[in-house]
Amino acid sequence: MQWIRRTGAVESSEELPAMRFGNGLDIPEGHADLCAPEKLALVVYDMQVGVLSQLPDGPEIIERVLRVVEAARAGGYPIIFLRHFFLPHRLSGRFALRMALNWQRVDSVDDLKPILQRDTPAFELVPELRPRPDEVVFDKTTMSAFEGTPLAATLRDLGIHAYAIVGVALEIGIAPTVTHSTDLGFVPIVVRDAVGGRDKPAMDRAYEDFAFQGHAIVTDSATLIPALAG
Repeated sequence: MQWIRRTGAVESSEELPAMRFGNGLDIPEGHADLCAPEKLALVVYDMQVGVLSQLPDGPEIIERVLRVVEAARAGGYPIIFLRHFFLPHRLSGRFALRMALNWQRVDSVDDLKPILQRDTPAFELVPELRPRPDEVVFDKTTMSAFEGTPLAATLRDLGIHAYAIVGVALEIGIAPTVTHSTDLGFVPIVVRDAVGGRDKPAMDRAYEDFAFQGHAIVTDSATLIPALAG
């Protein structure tokens, strides 16, 4: 039996039993209880040229994400990529325009610049993460990967109830994805060193929130990759 200890939502190596049971179900305590292709998918969040180019550690994040992706491929896990795009000006409503004004720090919609538009170089996934024929890319306009995409339906149709998530950015999109997914009944595993972002205090707050809510398992790639290999 594998043994782990949870501190909030973060895995540690001290010894306590990993698996619990209730209502005829196994209750996962850590990543090791979920690492099987029939239980777990890998979600790769917004690893796009126009996003990674804004991060000073973008090349390092790409390398770490690629290691997890390659391990998931070798283990036969389902892999789903996400890409974000912003709606054209004509289709942007009150919320979209308000957020764009705040993000771009301008006062007039006339001063807004189009960013992450579909079918532009910035929109594409970084070339290191080219999806394979048995993988899929879902495009979205929302921060939660589970809103407005077939992600939840795809996982449920496969009988999968958990996912590991890597990519960027934690404080903008991965944290909302984690929270939304748990409301839908999925168990998320956040791979901390394969998740990037720009605002370090906001990223720290996200991890503190994961620990407080106890709804996500937080691990690292050195721990997850061997488990993906079985």
